[in-house]
Amino acid sequence: MAGVVVLVLALAGTAGAFFYARSLDKNLARTDPFSEITGGRPAKAVDGALNILLVGTDSRDPDAPMDRAGEWRADTIIVMHIPANHQEAYLVSIPRDLYVPIPESAGADCGSGQRRKINAAFAFGGLPLAVRTVECFTDVHIDHVMAIDFGGFKQVTDALGGVDLKVERTITSIHKPYRKFTKGTNHMNGAEALDWIRQRKQFPDGDFARMRHQQEFLRALMDKAASTGTLTKPKKLNAFLRAVTDAVTVDHDFSLTDMAVQFRNLRGENLTFVTSPHLGSQTINGESVVVSDREKALTMYRAMSADTMADWVKANKKPATDNG
Repeated sequence: MAGVVVLVLALAGTAGAFFYARSLDKNLARTDPFSEITGGRPAKAVDGALNILLVGTDSRDPDAPMDRAGEWRADTIIVMHIPANHQEAYLVSIPRDLYVPIPESAGADCGSGQRRKINAAFAFGGLPLAVRTVECFTDVHIDHVMAIDFGGFKQVTDALGGVDLKVERTITSIHKPYRKFTKGTNHMNGAEALDWIRQRKQFPDGDFARMRHQQEFLRALMDKAASTGTLTKPKKLNAFLRAVTDAVTVDHDFSLTDMAVQFRNLRGENLTFVTSPHLGSQTINGESVVVSDREKALTMYRAMSADTMADWVKANKKPATDNG
C-alpha cells in the first residue's frame, strides 16, 4: 500500500535520523515520471506546499517496471497534500475504479484517449501515465511520486512487529490460504494485514471499505511506530526505515534528507484522510465503475491547489457516525 511511505517523512527527521538519511536516500530506487509531460501541466500554485502521488501496485514482482506499460495495475492511488506550513497532511484516496479520461500517452493532451478505470493508467504507461492522468483529472500539480508493491508492504509491517486493526465483521478471505478475520481487534503481521486491506467483496460498500481499511492501517502503523519506541531506538528505527526505503520507488528529485527535516512534525493525529468525492458505482459499457461527483471534486481539488484544504475539510466534515 502506497500510503506507508508517509512514515519516512515523519520518522526520519523526528528521531534524529538525519545523520544517516543520506545513506537511506541512496537506497531508494529512482524513476523519472515527469520527463514526458511537455505541456498543459497544472502550474504550481503555492510555494512551500507539496503534492505527492502515492501509488500502490498489485505487483508481486519487486523488479516490475515502474516507468512503462506492464501487466500490473495500481491497487491504491492517493494524492497527499502537505500545506505550506508543513504541520499536517491531507491524504485523498482516489477510487481505483474511478471512471476518468486516460490520455493516449504521458505526453499527450488531457483531452486525448478514452475513459477507463483510473487504475488502468499505470498498466498502460507506468508512473508517467499515472501522473499525467491524475493531473488531468484533478488539475493539481504533482511534485513528487512514490510507489510501493505488496512485497514491500509486508516488510514494512513486519519491521514493526505487526499492527492491531479493527475488524468490523467476521469474514473469510477470498485469497489463499483463506484466512478468517474475526470481528473485533486483530493483531496482524504483514501478510495478514495485506490480506485484510485487500478484501472488498464481503462488504456492502465494496471497494470503499477497502480504501477505509487502508486508511485505518496507515494510522495504526504510525501509532504503533510511536508507541513501541521506534522513534527513540536507533536500531529499531533503522530496521524500519530501511524496510520502507527498500520497498519504494521515488522520482529523481525526491530527497529524504530534505523531507525528514521539513516534515518532522507529522504524526498520526496530523493526518486527515479524504476520499475523492463521487456518486458511487454505476454500470457503463457493461462494467462497474465509480463516477466522480464533478462539482464537489472540482471544489476540493481547487482547495488543494490553493492550499486551503483545512477550510474545505471543515466545511465538508461528515458526522462521526458516518463510516464511509
